[in-house]
Amino acid sequence: MIAILAILTLTIYLIFFFPLEPRVKKEEEKSPKYAAQMKKLWQIAQTSMKERKPFRAEKALLTILKFDEKNAAAYNRLGILYAKGQKYDEAVECFEIAQSLDNNPASIHNVGLIYLETGAYEKAAMAFNQAIELEGDVPARFLALAKAEEKLGNYKKAIDALENAYELDPKITILRQILSIHEEVGDTEATAATAARIEEQIARDEEAKKKRKIASMRRSMMTRGLANKKVKNPVKAVPNQKKELNKKTAKAPAKILKTHVGRKRI
Repeated sequence: MIAILAILTLTIYLIFFFPLEPRVKKEEEKSPKYAAQMKKLWQIAQTSMKERKPFRAEKALLTILKFDEKNAAAYNRLGILYAKGQKYDEAVECFEIAQSLDNNPASIHNVGLIYLETGAYEKAAMAFNQAIELEGDVPARFLALAKAEEKLGNYKKAIDALENAYELDPKITILRQILSIHEEVGDTEATAATAARIEEQIARDEEAKKKRKIASMRRSMMTRGLANKKVKNPVKAVPNQKKELNKKTAKAPAKILKTHVGRKRI
């Protein structure tokens, strides 16, 4: 009988009380003290990365992950830190974990950059294509893909990627990259056409620069004009008001004297 009661007591505890323990732990983690500690660790990590103190930054990020093992942002930062230190295997691992936690195109792009750096160009191209599928409006994605495709000898794909990047952000540097590939392939017709496009782009950039300069000058002139009006108007208004007040005060005593003098005493 005692054994049955003990079993029943244990069963009731497991059903009703045991699941509460993780909840209590989570509530403790989300306390203001926990949030303040996490914020402080993030500040240490960011400051250390800026000041080029990799060991201190790594320690802070690892501490964050100790408390929050599903923090994709921390894995991304740690991956960047390892990549800068040329610890490519650790960097890839961090980026892949970040990707599994949060399907973020930045994580996939970062993995692609590591593959590009280490010479795994096929993997790099695959990673950049995946990132483009998720976020296809970032020129940097296409520029990175173009590098990978060029390294693989896929010049047409590289040019297509560069054309997409140019469409999103029309810069002369991108056209020059296209020109370089055409020259490398030996396509004289495409080389001449791209050279002409570069000249046109230079003319457009110069025209845009002139327009921006004129607009800036007009804005500064308008600002100066408004400032002068604000300064001049009060100066004119004050003397006029003073003159009017002086006239009124000068006339007032004369009227008062006349009225008092003209009155008869009763």
